[in-house]
Amino acid sequence: MSEEIIVSGMRPTGKLHLGNYHGALKNWLSLQDKYKCFFFIADLHALTTSYKQTEDLAANSERMLIDWLSAGLDPKKCHIFVQSDVPEISELNTLLGMITPLGWLLRNPTYKDQVNELLARKYAGQLKGDENTPLAERVKGLADEDISVYGFLGYPVLMATDILIHKAAYVPVGEDQTAHVEIARDLVRRFNEIYGVENVFVEPKPLFTKETKVPGLDGHKMSKSYHNTLDLGEELEPARKKIMSMFTDPNKKKANDPADPQHCVVYAFHKIYNPNYAKRCEECKAGALGCVACKKELYALMEPELTAFLDRRKTFENDKAQLQAILKEGAAAARESAAKTLQEVKRAMKVIK
Repeated sequence: MSEEIIVSGMRPTGKLHLGNYHGALKNWLSLQDKYKCFFFIADLHALTTSYKQTEDLAANSERMLIDWLSAGLDPKKCHIFVQSDVPEISELNTLLGMITPLGWLLRNPTYKDQVNELLARKYAGQLKGDENTPLAERVKGLADEDISVYGFLGYPVLMATDILIHKAAYVPVGEDQTAHVEIARDLVRRFNEIYGVENVFVEPKPLFTKETKVPGLDGHKMSKSYHNTLDLGEELEPARKKIMSMFTDPNKKKANDPADPQHCVVYAFHKIYNPNYAKRCEECKAGALGCVACKKELYALMEPELTAFLDRRKTFENDKAQLQAILKEGAAAARESAAKTLQEVKRAMKVIK
């Protein structure tokens, strides 16, 4: 195993679903066998947009831990912790915030995109134009004081802190998610230039990992906000019903009608779970198989994985002591790593001798 460090986290906003699993968690499972990994439950990041709705934050953090373990993360192979259990992160975030130019944050494209997405969700009935109108135009003029806060603007600094405090060599991201890694790299260079040092931080690199795009049951992006998810640990019968309700090509009226698989959610899942998905594509185009039979076959292919998630989840749900022990051990390892970096930073900044 490489001694190079990987850092990644997720905000605890509710149940994880198959989109989360295939988009990120499945990659984490392979990374934990190759690198020294720190995976954190980003409860502080959750506060950047949900600081008024904190009643479920602790429960969501526990639920996320269970979901991760159900997916196969192994605390014997990686360090799993809650972000707020490592106070060194908040202290380094403050120090790095002192040297971060405001323009970097205001120009951050991820910030602008997330603002627009949040506004679009909140004011869905008031958006201008149609679906072909750029989102920035559709939300123009809509005000939202809930996200006009320092924490939301400054979240890239906190994100950089999460990475830099453990001297991560790599951060697993999709090719369209490199902005926060770039800010972390920029902060390293700025810190080095201001304080005349070179070896306090490691300049992290994005690790482009394979992302499997999983559509929701209705064909849109799988998201809790759209109520179109298949959750990790979903009971089998509800999962079967959801699969049988998946959208298919609306032009296919009868079982033997030809169809376009590219317009079918069921086929998108066959591409993930069916080794013979290319054959299924040709059968679909030829009208050789009806949608009901296709969905039944898909459920049969998915059932073993769904059952494994469910069984592992029930095991961890019934062992609260084990969950607490995992987080305690993970936080201890994260604090040990973070404390070393923080001391180096404070010496470089001459906060301490």
